[in-house]
Amino acid sequence: MQERQTNLFDFEKYEIKHSSFKNSLLELNKIIDWASFLPILKEAFTKEKKSTGGRKPYDRILMLKIIILQSQYNLSDDQTEYQIYDRRSFREFLGLSIGDDIPDAKTIWGFKDELAHQGTVEKLFTHFGEQLNKSGYRAQKGQIIDASIIPVPKQRNSREENAQIKEGVIPEAWKEQPNKLEQKDIDARWTKKNDISYYGYKNHVDVDVKHKLIRDYEVTHAAVHDSQVVDKIIDPNNSNADIYADSAYRSAAQEEKFAADGYRSKVHHKGTKAKPLSEFKQEVNHHRSKVRAKVEHIFGNQMMMMGSKLMRCIGMTRAKACIGLRNLVYNMHRFAFLSKLKAKSA
Repeated sequence: MQERQTNLFDFEKYEIKHSSFKNSLLELNKIIDWASFLPILKEAFTKEKKSTGGRKPYDRILMLKIIILQSQYNLSDDQTEYQIYDRRSFREFLGLSIGDDIPDAKTIWGFKDELAHQGTVEKLFTHFGEQLNKSGYRAQKGQIIDASIIPVPKQRNSREENAQIKEGVIPEAWKEQPNKLEQKDIDARWTKKNDISYYGYKNHVDVDVKHKLIRDYEVTHAAVHDSQVVDKIIDPNNSNADIYADSAYRSAAQEEKFAADGYRSKVHHKGTKAKPLSEFKQEVNHHRSKVRAKVEHIFGNQMMMMGSKLMRCIGMTRAKACIGLRNLVYNMHRFAFLSKLKAKSA
């Protein structure tokens, strides 16, 4: 079969068809003030060498947008580099053309790792929260607190090794093998939910009821109970005093603290085999679930967008950065969605 040659009209038809597809990445470019992140990024790299030799560092905003892409699609460093070359939508989002110099996987890893060790992702998240407030999306109508388990690749350790890790001790055999130690996550922990065991971390979030935006978050290993981080993530700036949460957060001490701090508890009532919930409390839980379900939409959105909850990074420092980026990416897309709704109703 003779191969058909392409012509100018084929390229024109391709351009028209390509531009007709919705590109959520370009929507982010239109709505987000990327330049405002630059001072935070510069601060993270203040110790960078000022040598006139060697290759100049890549533009910091370009690198930020690259790790935003990586987080959104849950890509490895090598896959991120490849997809930038392969996908036109990625290059358009990054402002790159064919022939432009593209950061390699090692450069992407180095940039992301520096942000992790400098605690910069938390600062980026907080800064974007300030952008949301200035754009008219302040936290309103109460808040929802919840946690999601973020699994990481399971460690094949012996019982003795796991016991040492729990005590904060690194097994001696690992110290003698630096390469092996680099691949061991000594910060993640096992936990069980619905009779299923998970190994990894937890993403504890506070979400406002009106806009369904993540207002604060905390990252812990998976064995930390959800209720232990309430004080760290609760948002004192929400316009409403209502707090929604599932029954894991309910205790007499916590209810007293909510009241003492001026909050109205909408936490689910908890029943037991000996003392099941009354029909009235079941009905109360049912109505609260309609509000609390919004946070499940967020966790579901993150999993669908990234293809999997599995996170391929090692150690608490990097886990905090990776999970923080996931929360930032969610807020960016939510902001774009809310802005479109606002424009339509105007």
